[in-house]
Amino acid sequence: MLDMLKTQERLNKNFVKLIREGVYELRASHNGNIYRSFFIFDDGNIVMLFNGFLKKTQKTPDNEIEKALKLKNEYYASKP
Repeated sequence: MLDMLKTQERLNKNFVKLIREGVYELRASHNGNIYRSFFIFDDGNIVMLFNGFLKKTQKTPDNEIEKALKLKNEYYASKP
């Protein structure tokens, strides 16, 4: 999935979804499990936020979204 994200101009909405406030969810399936991780774009570059998780329900848990938003804010706050 990460290779596809790096090389494709657009990915199918089955793999990438805008969550909110510029945070996107990358979805991947492996051995019957669905995994999610969050990323943002910064000047056209992909920045992984590294709070991936195994998704067990249809709805993305609010606490995981809040973690991603916090990491995004910390990322931008640490930029020179």
